[in-house]
Amino acid sequence: MKKKNINIAIVGLGNIGSYLYSYLKAYKMEILKKTNVAPNIVFVLAKNKRKKRKLNIPKNIWLNKISDVYNNKKIDVVIELIGGSEGPAKKLVFESLKNKKHVVTANKALIAKYGDQLSSIAENNKVNLEFEAAVCGGVPIIRSIKEGLIANNIKKIQGIFNGTSNYILTSMDKYNISLQEALSNAKRLGYAESNPSSDLNGEDVASKLKILSALSFNSKINNNIHIEGIKNVDHLDIYNCNKLGYKIKLLATAEIKNNKIIQRVSPCLVKNNSYISSVDGILNAVIINGLPVGKSIFQGEGAGPAATTSALVSDISSILRGNIKYPFAISNKERENLSSDSIHNQEFSAYIRLDVLDKQGVLSNITSIFSKNKVSIKRLIQNPYKSKKYSSIIIITHKIKDIYLKKSIKILSNKNFLIKKPKLIRIENT
Repeated sequence: MKKKNINIAIVGLGNIGSYLYSYLKAYKMEILKKTNVAPNIVFVLAKNKRKKRKLNIPKNIWLNKISDVYNNKKIDVVIELIGGSEGPAKKLVFESLKNKKHVVTANKALIAKYGDQLSSIAENNKVNLEFEAAVCGGVPIIRSIKEGLIANNIKKIQGIFNGTSNYILTSMDKYNISLQEALSNAKRLGYAESNPSSDLNGEDVASKLKILSALSFNSKINNNIHIEGIKNVDHLDIYNCNKLGYKIKLLATAEIKNNKIIQRVSPCLVKNNSYISSVDGILNAVIINGLPVGKSIFQGEGAGPAATTSALVSDISSILRGNIKYPFAISNKERENLSSDSIHNQEFSAYIRLDVLDKQGVLSNITSIFSKNKVSIKRLIQNPYKSKKYSSIIIITHKIKDIYLKKSIKILSNKNFLIKKPKLIRIENT
């Protein structure tokens, strides 16, 4: 007979853990109605027990250390909200699964790094490892791939997976402010962490993309991924792209071509009348191309306690309903090790910005370098700044292999007429 109560331990009581605790207490009976099982919080653990929280937590449910969680036979489900791919989070999840406890986590870094090992342990111990909250917050993309799109052969997945960087690029565009100003606003509003480096350098998006790739392509996690962040995008790039009919978005793309996987994260120009260009602020969006369904679009808030709790409760409810499920939808033994292809073998059009000394012969030198490296120029705009004695040259190229674009930029970087490092942003047809 199925249990009427399942005992839960929440480890980590920051903004998300505290929100989840309050939600489960307030809506316990609603969840019971929908799953026929009540989520019963029996223990909590946090780094700082004495921290002031807007929660009334009974003293008798506090645990003192990580091992008190995974060794406790009363606990059925462990909710890991510590974060990070190493240290206490790693120990907690590995040991909890080994001790036959279900695990729910919002930890994308941990799943992206150790997901293959963890799924094997979960499978061998006949427990669930759930991580809907690790990718795109309130967008139910993982369960949609596992269940809603189960009939589909997915060949490409693309989208905006980071609300912080999307908010920054949107603010730079709408309010004509610098990246630093937009970042300060994001921190003030709670959209950015005190250390936002993983959001700005693309690492956060890369972790999410690796997880979604493994799910979409029934493969092991593939670490061959091209990563660029938004740190080098400035308001002049935003202005130029608007004049050219584009918006700049930090896009994640994974696709299968010739039985090889290509994964990339980078700022891209997208047409300003495209769907993806309208996804602004902290919103996330995921576009999936599959057969037979065609294109499916998922959109919603990507971060924050409410959105993350929505995903966590979905995972908890899945466990409450019963049935052991494979973490990556199919058995670990069936998941493939896909070969990778480099972004440098793919073809792109590109936006190139060159800030150069305003003197004779510079433009002919630039066009000659592109010509020698097989790069064909589709459009060229020269903006002279006479008072500053330099020009900003904007080039849109025809489609060409990325390796030739990068080679041209490398040669140009060493020219003494350049006053700033060249900018290259690929153009993506979404």
